[in-house]
Amino acid sequence: MTMRPVVLITGASSGIGAALARIFAANRHDLALVSLPDEQLDKLADELKATTRPLTVAMDLTDRDAGQRLADTLASNGLEPSIVVNSAGFGLVGPAAEMDLAKQLAMIDLNMRALAELSLRFSDSLIRHRGGILNVASIGAFVPGPGIAVYNASKSFVLSLSEALHRELAAHGVRVTTLCAGPVQTPFLAQAGLRAKLPPRWAQSAEYVAQQAYDGLMAGRRRVVPGFGNKVMAAIMPFVPHGMVLRRSHLFMQAMSWPPDGQRAPDSVRRRGEFYR
Repeated sequence: MTMRPVVLITGASSGIGAALARIFAANRHDLALVSLPDEQLDKLADELKATTRPLTVAMDLTDRDAGQRLADTLASNGLEPSIVVNSAGFGLVGPAAEMDLAKQLAMIDLNMRALAELSLRFSDSLIRHRGGILNVASIGAFVPGPGIAVYNASKSFVLSLSEALHRELAAHGVRVTTLCAGPVQTPFLAQAGLRAKLPPRWAQSAEYVAQQAYDGLMAGRRRVVPGFGNKVMAAIMPFVPHGMVLRRSHLFMQAMSWPPDGQRAPDSVRRRGEFYR
């Protein structure tokens, strides 16, 4: 049986994942779209039917057998990945010791374990098609994240793994690109506990970020950091004193996660030198 190559995209129902699905479809790639059960996934598939034939798979990738079930689903439909796009992920904001432990472990399962499994499980078909892997990390991969500790740590893992795979798989003609975007106006922000609205100069659109990622993958780039300010941050971070990075990143996360504008931070907080906007 001849298997049809597809672009496998996780986290495809919204945000960067959905934007990437539209870009791949516009460039005539067949798609397999994965997300949690969500009517938006079906709506996206209906939207894309004019240009491609997407397979939709509703699945919780934190389940330990999800990778095998996904592989079986693809095979039963005569499909195999030529490109894997790991866009599924979530974040939580707050002191790590005070947040729900099960949710933080689920974040590790999705952001790290599931991503690593899907990056490796389909290596044979990726090599056969001389395809690629696009892993969605974050600008947070470059800094420790007091106030968003587990999330930033998970994205550091994604960056490290992906860059190593970029080197290992290059000899097989497989491109591996890591997307390290700054804040993006997607539902991710509100779900993580960050303010839903960011100053326009900070946040980029999912469409812009996705296009940058697609172009970078097609060009075989190791890393894509959209936006001049984010590029500067990624370049200078290794040279900034580590204690300063910790303090400034903590203050930034506190500012971003405080309740709506106009609410004054408690005096106990203000006396510690912390600030909120």
